[in-house]
Amino acid sequence: MALNFLELLCEIPDSRRAQGKKWQLGPVMLATILAVLSGATSYRKVHGFIATHRKRLNKAFGFGWKAAPAYSAVRTILHGLDGAEVEGIFRQHAAQLSKAGAQEEVDALPVVAIDGKTLRHSFDAFHDRKAAHVLSAFAVDEALILGHLQVKEKSNEIPAAQALIEALNLEGRLYTLDAMHCQKNFQRSPQGELPSSCST
Repeated sequence: MALNFLELLCEIPDSRRAQGKKWQLGPVMLATILAVLSGATSYRKVHGFIATHRKRLNKAFGFGWKAAPAYSAVRTILHGLDGAEVEGIFRQHAAQLSKAGAQEEVDALPVVAIDGKTLRHSFDAFHDRKAAHVLSAFAVDEALILGHLQVKEKSNEIPAAQALIEALNLEGRLYTLDAMHCQKNFQRSPQGELPSSCST
């Protein structure tokens, strides 16, 4: 049975102690996502969005909030999240949407475009950290991002793309990638690990 987005967000592991859970993680996550989509760029603005739309959020999602969580509470909750766990939930939600929108009979295979981008302002010269390079899988027919994967600093897009395709676990798809992925040998090591590079 497919879960709705709020139910999926509630499945993200919460590292807080039981007595520190006045605000449930799932509702705070959903409200924060809606705030960011509405232009919020700080924790204070997220709080402002929730305070302004609290009654509408209660009515739409059944939060039952008598007040908006403080910006410091939102910050504490978000800082305690594991990025991989959150990414997994978004992938699961995207996969559900993709399957729901799929047609039983199609003239051509649905296309997933995989491409990498370097995130602006993600480098840190003080800590000698290079800019983050992220690989995305985009379902062309549904106009839906299926998942992201950050490319390891000492690796490249080739093993990252293979790992992303495997993680998405989607069958019957046509994948399009850059020319750098046109290699002859895509072999795994005896331990099942993906190679750091492939040669022709």
